[in-house]
Amino acid sequence: MSFIAYLIIAVEIGFWVFIAAGLVTRYLLGRKRLGLLLLAMTPVLDLTLLIATTYDILANDATATAAHGIAAIYLGVSLTFGKRMIRWADERFRYHIMKKGPKPVKRYGFEHARYELSGSLLHVLAWVLGGGYLFLLIRLAGNPEQTETLLQILKVWTLVAAIDVVLSLSYFIWPRKAKTDSAH
Repeated sequence: MSFIAYLIIAVEIGFWVFIAAGLVTRYLLGRKRLGLLLLAMTPVLDLTLLIATTYDILANDATATAAHGIAAIYLGVSLTFGKRMIRWADERFRYHIMKKGPKPVKRYGFEHARYELSGSLLHVLAWVLGGGYLFLLIRLAGNPEQTETLLQILKVWTLVAAIDVVLSLSYFIWPRKAKTDSAH
């Protein structure tokens, strides 16, 4: 496995470590400012991955691998979904660990369809950011053989993002229904 692949794993682990540490510090230790600081450290991890990936391809003239493409996807997803993931973890931590706050909401019908579509639109934004970064790397490297893998990843990600949007739109046609207890 390449350095970039290990770095992606380390950044993902670091992301959740900072989230957990931030929530524990915020709620269990009562240190809200320090907790917020720990939560705010997650973009530093993204920046580290961005710099390392760019340096590896442009300065080291490394042939792009799937890990470089996954790094771009990770960056796009982290930037667009980061706040949503932190909010998700925060709600569950408060409810399940602290036994405070409302139970996390399960969405059905139009509300579920809207929520899923908003997630798909965030995915499209992640694709724009991460895909733009991939495109920029491809252009700056200026060597199609060096960056062929990045182009292939961009094509697959385009298809995945399109499928995500179509699936989300399908919830408007076939809404998610609440499970009913059918005891006979």
